[in-house]
This record gives sequence, C-alpha cells and structure tokens, in this order.
Amino acid sequence: MVSFGYTLMTEQAGPVDLVRHAAAAEEVGFDFLVMSDHYSPWLVEQGHAPYAWSVLGAVAQATRRIPMMTYVTCPTMRYHPAVVAQKAATMQLLSGGRFTLGLGSGENLNEHVVGHGWPMVETRHEMLTEAMTIIAGLLRGDLFEFHGDHFDVDAARLWDLPDEAVPLALAVGGSQVVARCGPLADHLIATAPDGDLIREWNETEGTPRIGGTTRAIGQLPVSWDPSDSEAAIDRAHRQFRWFGGGWAVNSDLPTTASFAGASKYVRREDVAESIPCGPDIEQIVEAVRPWWQAGFTDIALVQIDGATNPGFLEDAAQPLLAALRAAAPED
Repeated sequence: MVSFGYTLMTEQAGPVDLVRHAAAAEEVGFDFLVMSDHYSPWLVEQGHAPYAWSVLGAVAQATRRIPMMTYVTCPTMRYHPAVVAQKAATMQLLSGGRFTLGLGSGENLNEHVVGHGWPMVETRHEMLTEAMTIIAGLLRGDLFEFHGDHFDVDAARLWDLPDEAVPLALAVGGSQVVARCGPLADHLIATAPDGDLIREWNETEGTPRIGGTTRAIGQLPVSWDPSDSEAAIDRAHRQFRWFGGGWAVNSDLPTTASFAGASKYVRREDVAESIPCGPDIEQIVEAVRPWWQAGFTDIALVQIDGATNPGFLEDAAQPLLAALRAAAPED
C-alpha cells in the first residue's frame, strides 16, 4: 500500500506555523511527515529557515501517531555526525519511536555558512559514508571510536537511547552514492520517480530490498488553490521556480541570489507544466501516479506557500487523500 505524506517546509513557514501544520496534517489523515533541514531558503520570496530540530521536538509533542523524518539532514559540515546521532536518538525518544533520520550529501546553500568551503561531489560522498558509519555506530549504544579521512570520534557514547532503532533513509541521485552508501541505509529517498534507480538499489549488494519494511520515498510539489489556477501558478512561480534546475545544479549554488539568477528566465508556463496548479484534485493524482508506477512506496506532497496554506489542509487534504488512495495500487 502506498503511503502519502505532508511536507513541513522550513523555507516557507516559521516554527509556530510548522507545528500547527503538523498537527493539522495528522488530524486530516496524512500517513507521515517530512521536514526540510536548511539554514537558508532557496529564494528570498520564501522567507523562512527556522532550526528544524527544535521544530521537530515541538512536533513530536504536538502529534500522537504520525511518523516523521528529516528530508534531509546533511551530517557532514554544519553538523558533526556524532551530534546528528545524538539528535536522532533524542528525537526517537521524544516521538515515541516515530522518527526516521533522512540523510544526504547536502547543498552548498546551507553548508557553506560554517566557512569550510564546498567540496567536490566525490569528497562529499566520502564524507557521507564516514558520517553514516559514525551515526550507525553511535546508535548501537557502545563506546565508539572512529578515525577516518574526514572525521574523528573520540570515546563517544549516546547516553539516552531509544528502545526502537532509528531507521536511516538515504537520499540518492545516482549509482555512485547507491553503491557507496546504500548498504548503510534502511530506506531510499529520491528526487525523481525513477524506477531504474529502485532497480539499481535492489540489485546492489548489501542494500535492503524495497518493499516490506524498506521504503522508497519521494516528494512532489503542488500548488493547490480553491478556485484560481492563475493565482496558484503565480505562487508556484514566485516560490518554486528554482525547482526546475535539478539537484545536480541546485546542490552547488551558494546563496538565494544565486538561485534567483539561475531561475531568472524560468517562465510561469514552465512552472505550470512541471507542478500541478489550481483546484483540480485529479490533476494532482495524475502528477503523483508516476511515483507509485516507478515503485515508490511513500510520496510526500509539498503545498507551495505553506506560510498562508490557503485552505489546503482544511479543505483539500481529505478529498485529495481519498482520491490518491483510490487510485494507488493496494500492494
């Protein structure tokens, strides 16, 4: 059965609104929550970037049943992986076993702020491999030492550990990171409905197979509006025109000014072609369909302009979830 999630976009809303949206998403029946973990929005028009881990702690107390995860945390520059392991263990305790740690190699936009530059992609993958090894080691609960090319851990132990293991989900964009980091992960995260990527993951030695308890998790932006498709397109263009650049480009851009420049010539019609905009629920269902057809088990929706959230959770979410569940395969 396909699960449908709601995205808490830290770039689009402040911390108080994000907690309110999380509680509302649980109430209307979403299956899970994902939250971005960024230091900066992509565009000035988005206007927010609260500290995700503080918000997650509040969300854990404001909700009761809904699973949650970071989508995704970079454990290599802003955060040392030993600190990420401590955060994840604490979140699993606060949430009563509902937390998954989503990990990825990061974006220049968020990681350059600590002043250590931005490594080449091969180095980023090396760092992620070491970071995931450290996180997994610490989450086992023993006294842990590690000395690698990029990180050192000296006699560290997590003193507050949950009974439930913290699952690790890995954001992948291609073969290299699947081969290197896939065996260290429990779940797959991808930015496009790519069935070949799932097949490659399943064929890689040591990776858990998608299906059963192993998830393939994707994400899709939508710009629902109760009546006005043009207003929905305007919102999507204003806040999500950066989206079309693709992660190979977006991961290297350092500032909101860079994203503004890179998306300068993206037209309203370009955005409308790639993001469902307006009141038509069936249009959203058809945009989601390629994800489950590719083999994804979990799909998180992003309602663009989460700060004002124009009726999406109150009015659209329940009929949309009903339509998605009716259309999606049962197994």
